[in-house]
Amino acid sequence: MHTFCKKYNNYIVLLLITFSQTVFAHNGSIQGNISQQSNGQPVSDALIYVTELSTTTFTNTFGNYTITDLPKGTYHLSIVHIGFEQLTAEITVTDATTSTANFVLTEVPISLDQVVVRSTQTDQMRAVNVLDIQLRPTENAQDLLRLVPGLFIAQHAGGGKAEQIFLRGFDIDHGTDISVNVDGIPVNMVSHAHGQGYADLHFLIPETVQSFDFLKGPYYAGYGDFATAAAVNFKTKNYLDNNTIKVSAGQFNTLRTLLMMQLPLAEKTTSKSSAYIAGEYQITDGPFASPQDFTRANIFGKYHTSIRNNTILQLSASTFSSRWNASGQVPQRAIDMGLIDRFGAIDDKEGGITSRSNVNIELIKSVNTNTDISNQIYFSDYQFELYSNFTFFLEDSINGDMIKQKEHRRLYGYKSKLSNETIVAGKLLNTEAGIGFRYDKSMENELSHVAERELLLNRLAYGNIYQTNAFVYINEKLQLTDRLAVNAALRYDVFNFAYNNLMDSSYQFNSVDDGILSYKLNFDYTINNNLGMYLHTGKGFHSNDSRVVVAQNTLQTLPAAYGADLGLQLKPYRNLILNPAVWVLYLEQEFVYVGDAAVVEAGGKTLRRGFDLSARWELTDWLFIDVDINYTLAELIGSPEGENYIPLAADLTSIGGVNIRTDNGWSGSLRYRYMDDRPANETGSVIAEGYFVNDAVINYTTKNYALGIEVQNLFNVDWNEAQFDTESRLLDEPAPVSELHFTPGTPFFAKGSVSLFF
Repeated sequence: MHTFCKKYNNYIVLLLITFSQTVFAHNGSIQGNISQQSNGQPVSDALIYVTELSTTTFTNTFGNYTITDLPKGTYHLSIVHIGFEQLTAEITVTDATTSTANFVLTEVPISLDQVVVRSTQTDQMRAVNVLDIQLRPTENAQDLLRLVPGLFIAQHAGGGKAEQIFLRGFDIDHGTDISVNVDGIPVNMVSHAHGQGYADLHFLIPETVQSFDFLKGPYYAGYGDFATAAAVNFKTKNYLDNNTIKVSAGQFNTLRTLLMMQLPLAEKTTSKSSAYIAGEYQITDGPFASPQDFTRANIFGKYHTSIRNNTILQLSASTFSSRWNASGQVPQRAIDMGLIDRFGAIDDKEGGITSRSNVNIELIKSVNTNTDISNQIYFSDYQFELYSNFTFFLEDSINGDMIKQKEHRRLYGYKSKLSNETIVAGKLLNTEAGIGFRYDKSMENELSHVAERELLLNRLAYGNIYQTNAFVYINEKLQLTDRLAVNAALRYDVFNFAYNNLMDSSYQFNSVDDGILSYKLNFDYTINNNLGMYLHTGKGFHSNDSRVVVAQNTLQTLPAAYGADLGLQLKPYRNLILNPAVWVLYLEQEFVYVGDAAVVEAGGKTLRRGFDLSARWELTDWLFIDVDINYTLAELIGSPEGENYIPLAADLTSIGGVNIRTDNGWSGSLRYRYMDDRPANETGSVIAEGYFVNDAVINYTTKNYALGIEVQNLFNVDWNEAQFDTESRLLDEPAPVSELHFTPGTPFFAKGSVSLFF
């Protein structure tokens, strides 16, 4: 078998080479490598623009590029990459020869002037995500998620639970309609004890993040389950610029320590190899009357090396654990009656324990200058235990309604991707083909009614979940003209859902198979060097919960989502970038597995239409402004007027700020978050209150140390972070009441930090 595969691969490579030689027998070509001056690392995704032909190409993972089918003559190349000084070069090409042109780029402070509008870039705003990371300090997963344009989050269980996510008129819960990934490892948990798509990002140390890709809509073949409203993939650094020790401390007994250290390598290892380790430890009591007693510990290590200049090996491993207490959501009437204040608790025994360990192996091989093959294997061991009480004494007037949700999961996955760039009929064609699978094994997935955490009163659900998702996709991107690029893709996902009910000894183990075909068709058009437009269309999906599927519930197994985005990539001035877009997204079935009650709530068909505007403006080389404005009309299809609101779907949100970065070491920002009032139920009879909150940061950085001060909720406004229309009953209350329950947002919160670099 091994001999056959090896022989088969050789035939494929030989066929590609023969084809290339046949097509380009008379014309010449240019090829080369682009690397960084400081460390010799390759620069991927650098744009190479050929002035005479108005054509572009990009470097691959190895920093290599090839420009083929060039008539004899002299060409002027421009090499552009954000964070590097732009280079220009003059290259002479002769018939049937290949000219070599290698370049070394010098790092410079990131500037919007380095961003170029080209039709070959799917989403122009992705280029400035690196700028956002540099200008907006991050210390936790909440800060990382807030980097995503238009994304809002809410924490409502003591800091250890995954955040509730809001985006494009969705209350995404904890991840039902956004695919979250780190270095290609899926963060979302299928058929989770607390909710479908549960995405806990707290294992990621923010300072290890190099960049991130954020893709709105179901338009990208590389993302499958949950990638309906959006997908995001955080990419960790391959190396550290320096070693760091950081200590942050502030109000509410808050302390965070961070250590990041480059590891020494053997003398024979070249500069193309690197290894580092990072660790953090956090504690806080939070602003609540009952201390959170929150602790979290993270460790992350990564090894990156180049083998024979045509293979990259990346190994990474991480582990994190966290425990906390929580005050949960409180009813407004309890505050009005004086039973508690905003930061009090009806049941202060809420909280949880969770942990996750990951191992990730990636091997990327360059077959030739036009073809790369990558393989990735990952594994996660995950544990979760959460105690919540949302209804207090509604169901049990004596012991209370506390529930326990628990699971121990092992996640296995594999991805393989082939990327090829070639010329067909004189047109540049980029092909990406991928296959892969993930297998989730969630043991003793439990929902129980308990008292004081430890006393088991009644099990509501208890069993083992086995879920497999295999996929294959083909993605073709054709540069029809120097201005127009067309991207067409097909993806097929097949699922196996299985559940073993441990509460019923007579239960027969059962499984269900299902599959779904997704398609994507995108157009990107460059009008000129400062203006581009795009139309992205596609079909995606989110999966149902295994327990529901196996029970043959009437809900759809893999309901589809259909969407379209029409937008502009606009650079009216050299240091101003605008990205306006109108969009629509239709879901065949909107639902969330409600782990609190062991049921699935069907929301029916939904339609969302909206307008997004992202703006980045570099007023001077030290002053930056960013604004994201998002407006959405969201409705339940088939419901009567006035009863067709989608609960907690925000219609108007905005995030923005003013950021400074000076040459003498000073940096800082003043930021805001705004969310409008929104219906908390289908009729709009209960309103979730909007808010306008400001945060501020100021830092002073030198070569050897940095000092910083951060203030959250600068003006100490009262605001509600998480809000729900919930029916509950207080102790000795004669009847249940349905009203707004909420977790209060952080009050004025100041902390300082000291960092040492060595």
